[in-house]
Amino acid sequence: MTKEFINYASYIDHTLLKMDATVSMIDELCDQAIQHQFYAVCINSGYVAQAAQRLKNSEVKVCSVIGFPLGACMTQVKVYEAQQAIAAGAQEIDMVINVGWLKSALWDELQQDIAAVKAACQQVPLKVILETCLLTQEEIIHCCQICSDLEVAFVKTSTGFSTGGATVEAVQLMRNTVGPKMGVKASGGIRSREKTDAMIQAGATRIGTSSGIEIIKS
Repeated sequence: MTKEFINYASYIDHTLLKMDATVSMIDELCDQAIQHQFYAVCINSGYVAQAAQRLKNSEVKVCSVIGFPLGACMTQVKVYEAQQAIAAGAQEIDMVINVGWLKSALWDELQQDIAAVKAACQQVPLKVILETCLLTQEEIIHCCQICSDLEVAFVKTSTGFSTGGATVEAVQLMRNTVGPKMGVKASGGIRSREKTDAMIQAGATRIGTSSGIEIIKS
């Protein structure tokens, strides 16, 4: 893998999910994504329409998080949020699973939750956030198998809002479970070129980070 600027930029979802993100900060995020040719911006659903308008003449996609960051809301709420985000201009959806259901071994409910959001997304790619720092290896594998069976676009490591972010070990485990065709997004705590390289080598095909500029310039 060559270390050319465009290769790194094309992996990156340029991310701003902080509670205190302002309108001007979202505009700046979008402008940075255009300037550096990032793959997408990743934002909360309330800013999708603004970002879609800002990015309308660019190649940068708009990604919206759903049920973020806890994933514990009702399935119908996730479905509605996904539908509204797509209507506002979201071109990718990153949903958080209900970790409590997973920990309770409510596998059917977990699968139905993901399936309902995928159905709401229709042709829009769905990424499913596992929050791997809270899961055992067996739970990661089981959740990835569910996502593979449902043919979602990506499995994703983390929200960045829990006790830990992406690890090489988790990314490798996810890649080994879902195989070569599904996307794996590493996110949470990726702030350097070296860590980005490690995630890509482990099998990540997308990187979620708020440090994209630093990564591509390092």
